Amino acid sequence: MGFFDKLKQGLTKTKTSFNEKINDVFSNFRKVDEEFLEELEEMLIMSDIGVDTSVKIINQLRERMKKEKIEEEEQVKQVLREEMQNILEIKDKELHLSTKPSIIMVIGVNGVGKTTSIGKIANRLAKEGKKVVVAAADTFRAAAVEQLEIWAKRAGAEIVKREEGVDPASVVFDAMKITKEMNADVLIVDTAGRLHNKKYLMDELNKIQKVINKEMPEADKEVLLVIDGTTGQNAISQVKAFKQEADITGLILTKLDGTAKGGVVIGIVEENQIPVKFIGVGEQIDDMEIFHAEDFVKAII
Repeated sequence: MGFFDKLKQGLTKTKTSFNEKINDVFSNFRKVDEEFLEELEEMLIMSDIGVDTSVKIINQLRERMKKEKIEEEEQVKQVLREEMQNILEIKDKELHLSTKPSIIMVIGVNGVGKTTSIGKIANRLAKEGKKVVVAAADTFRAAAVEQLEIWAKRAGAEIVKREEGVDPASVVFDAMKITKEMNADVLIVDTAGRLHNKKYLMDELNKIQKVINKEMPEADKEVLLVIDGTTGQNAISQVKAFKQEADITGLILTKLDGTAKGGVVIGIVEENQIPVKFIGVGEQIDDMEIFHAEDFVKAII
């Protein structure tokens, strides 16, 4: 199965929900007028896109209706696709890993799929011929280290781990040393599942970033926030909280196959201007792909 087919399959619930709501709006109106646009705006809000983003999309649609004389259902859907794609097509969607070594720090709350995402990214990089080291800096949960070790092994990556409760920044320090000694290409750092109300965990995140910046000031650095698609609007508040603590360079979307709330991605990107870099569409080690806005929008409308 190709990635687009996997994506379509993974986004089936979101697509069904979107299309049902859109079709309801169209079935209630004979023409595309102001009342129709208000209903459509409400439908977008109900699809987890968020109020501000939904208003922006409808304003764009209103302008284009006047300019392009849009009246047909398919034309409206096409404009919706284009406007959503415009929001998602922001710069810096690629991973910047040109230095040797480069660093990827993966952050997010517990349960969003951080460990799995690290395993899948390590696997992708290994397939590209890169030598990868993984730092198990989530030292607060023994299970996190064990799980990461399994994924690292599957991806053919070296893992640096220490006993439970050790200072996470010291694990990262050791991992950077080993990365240099091995002449590895990329160091991927796992971090504890920081709930944004746990201040000491956020402080720990800042400490890790300081250690990385001090020891590898010239290295390319990616800070990827993992977002669980099933959490809907809650994901938006998570992004805002983490954004205050870390220089997030990209998002990883997970668990979209289990939710009808995939529309939340559009609101997150619009409100935060952070690109989606990866999208997970299954449980297998190769079920993670670079995000393509056009494919994503086609898969939901």
